[in-house]
Amino acid sequence: MSITADRPTTFTFPAGSGGPEDIASRMPRRHTVVTGDGMDGVMRVATALQSCGRILREFCVDVREGVAYGSVTCTMSMTPAEADEFESRMLAMPCVLAVDPY
Repeated sequence: MSITADRPTTFTFPAGSGGPEDIASRMPRRHTVVTGDGMDGVMRVATALQSCGRILREFCVDVREGVAYGSVTCTMSMTPAEADEFESRMLAMPCVLAVDPY
């Protein structure tokens, strides 16, 4: 048995419309955000992540007494453009020293 179609069955959505192209390019992306204000800096980053409206697939904090830097590692589903925006927004925070994507 075979199935044939007399007209094309493919169609496209405009970019940014939430169509299949956006969903297909959205994938889990992991970032480590390095802070310099100890527990306060880590908590500011955690608050920013909580208010970003995305589901965190992974959230890990590393703060150690006597160490100058802390870090937050998180994984969220994002497009490449959203990942770039995420990095820019994190770096705009005064407590953030670096954002390292994996």
